[in-house]
Amino acid sequence: MDQRVSFITLVVTDLEATRRFYVDGLGWEPAVDVVGEVLMFRVAEKVVLSMWVESGFVEEVGHAPARGGILPITLSHNLATARGVDTVLEQARAAGATQIGEGVQREWGGYSGYFADPDGFRWEVAYNPQEIGQSVLP
Repeated sequence: MDQRVSFITLVVTDLEATRRFYVDGLGWEPAVDVVGEVLMFRVAEKVVLSMWVESGFVEEVGHAPARGGILPITLSHNLATARGVDTVLEQARAAGATQIGEGVQREWGGYSGYFADPDGFRWEVAYNPQEIGQSVLP
């Protein structure tokens, strides 16, 4: 098996709220938008972030997703500067993000903050000056 990820799929409770947040609020351009079913974004050259309505997940996977509390996963949006982190956190706030943590200097040498999307998925917005952090920048 090749070492790669092609799709990251998040199960959402309200696809229309998700669309308002990511498309209307953050200005993302959908690659696929099937009303009532799925919303997909190309987030890297060969990586798609898919927002799948919960009923479709249950039908295909056979189990309802776990709900409640903070999910044990984060998605990260890396930027070239600490100022960029603050700008994106402000955009997320304007788009209706909740549980926004201000950008702070981290002990690992970077600068980051977090926000939650309408379903509570946590996004880290980060400036990582280390080689691995710089390698993921466009």
